[in-house]
Amino acid sequence: MTGLASPTAYVTGLVLGASLIIAIGAQNAFVLRQGLLRAHVALVVALCILIDVVLTAVGVGGLSAALGRSPLALDALAVGGACFLGWYGLGAARRACSRQSLATPSAAGTQSAGGVLLQTLAVSLLNPHVYLDTVLLIGSVGVQQPAPLRPAFLAGVWTASVGWFASLGFGSRLLAPLFARPIAWRVLDALVAAVMWSIALTLLWTTFR
Repeated sequence: MTGLASPTAYVTGLVLGASLIIAIGAQNAFVLRQGLLRAHVALVVALCILIDVVLTAVGVGGLSAALGRSPLALDALAVGGACFLGWYGLGAARRACSRQSLATPSAAGTQSAGGVLLQTLAVSLLNPHVYLDTVLLIGSVGVQQPAPLRPAFLAGVWTASVGWFASLGFGSRLLAPLFARPIAWRVLDALVAAVMWSIALTLLWTTFR
């Protein structure tokens, strides 16, 4: 019975993971940007996958239930995340409006591995949606799986994470001809700013309404 149910648990994790991860957000926008710049793409992709693996494992391990019982912790996470997303959106808006700071592949060489590492950690771990998706949502579904099937469920989630981040980071270079034009970078940064601010406002609205 367990052997027959394992594929179902795997597919459940795969579909849930894909549905949550394939959405425009701070982390995905950052991975896309680094992929277009071709700057430390492998580092960014590997770190994003590692963060997903750790957080989903922690969530399925029971942290999701603990956080669900602490509204104050969730509110603090939402407010802090909204502030970060607002700041991140401001940076994108400035790039969109400035002719002097257009991001182009030639600028990739100015990015150090350490700087990119810190940016990846910030855009991932300071974004409350990462915790809501990985720890709370995936964790809450994972803990409902029978204990023997949870590894299969997590394997499905991790497959979605690996496939998505690898495709986004390494596949974005296919868009390079489009982003050879400076106006494309300005449009991308404007869209990123709009998305970041909309998420931040949504977080604040749902927290304080």
